[in-house]
Amino acid sequence: MIENPQPPLQKDREEGALKTEYTDENLDPRSPAEKLWNRIMHLGLGEVSLRAATAVVSVVLVVFVIWVMSKFYLQAQGKGGAYENTPTPTQIAPISVVNLENVPVLTSSFGIGRLAQPHTDRPAEPRTEITKYTIVSGDTLFGIAEKFGLQPQSLLWSNRHILGDNPENIFPGVEILIPPIDGAIYQWNTGDGLNGVSKFYNVTPDVILDWPSNNLDRNTIGDLSLPNIPAGTFIFIPGGVGEFTDWLPKYTRDKPATSSISGSACGVITSGYIGYGTFVWPTTETYLSGYDYDPSTNHRAIDIAGAIGNPIYAADAGVIVYSNWNENGYGNLIVIDHGNGWQSVYAHLDTFAKYCGENVDQGEMIGTMGSTGNSTGPHLHFELRHENYGAVNPWDYLIH
Repeated sequence: MIENPQPPLQKDREEGALKTEYTDENLDPRSPAEKLWNRIMHLGLGEVSLRAATAVVSVVLVVFVIWVMSKFYLQAQGKGGAYENTPTPTQIAPISVVNLENVPVLTSSFGIGRLAQPHTDRPAEPRTEITKYTIVSGDTLFGIAEKFGLQPQSLLWSNRHILGDNPENIFPGVEILIPPIDGAIYQWNTGDGLNGVSKFYNVTPDVILDWPSNNLDRNTIGDLSLPNIPAGTFIFIPGGVGEFTDWLPKYTRDKPATSSISGSACGVITSGYIGYGTFVWPTTETYLSGYDYDPSTNHRAIDIAGAIGNPIYAADAGVIVYSNWNENGYGNLIVIDHGNGWQSVYAHLDTFAKYCGENVDQGEMIGTMGSTGNSTGPHLHFELRHENYGAVNPWDYLIH
């Protein structure tokens, strides 16, 4: 009988376990490296071998870095660098002048960049002269003052001959004076005395005489009560402040308001609606256009923002005692007398919806928002006045 050839796999079922062995090494699919690693693992030397391999790789990397640095050093020497005469630890290096133009410069791609500045900013020099500024659309006295680092009231004191005491009296094209620092500019008049002008602005005559740009010579100024200052001369008064004037007359029912422009007037009114003593918001918008209530600049009102044509409402019930043009910068103006000591003022209107003598209820439309009079943009100049307290802060009384 022909015996079957030896099978490549022999099954050993000892203790019920199935074991597979290779009887011919030529049939083993593992690579020599895998066989070697398996033997090392069987001997328990796997971890030791890994550590040894890591150490070898580290040494190789260090040697490589040293070789690269030495090549760079030799190249520098070959080019006549500054390394040729480097002293040894036992030598004393001679003092010599090194030509920096030939020293190689090491550069790196890493760094913190800085934007190139084509100019150098220097602190602004303090101004000593009076300058001029032309109002443009959207300007406010507060914004102009901030632009020049001044208090708004300084612009008022410096432009009384242009603005009076009313910060609303600005409109595009008007040229105003800008003082060098906070204070007042005064246009000299024939017959003025230096004592009287300085007293009005709460300073001493010396403050005016000593300001350099005034060009006043004590030796030639003469009598301070009638100094040698030509009429029309602008004198700067550093730190000077004055007193404000109320340019809006008090219009009441028993003292009718008159208009110097159109001749229209509200007559004596003996009856009419009486206010509730509360005040609603007078227009659709509830934010400011730039001016807030500020007695320090004689702006005793709030300027409410909006667009031309927005409705204007009576803040409380009352009677119209003024509905006409106002020549002091308010433009189209309505004044309501509420019959209880209160009045409300609505300025710069575009159109009128109510006229002299008419009764209006709280919240009733009386006109539309505009930009008439001395105004740089559409808004409602709104005031609340009381017969005992004058113009008060509307924020304290309006119902939001």
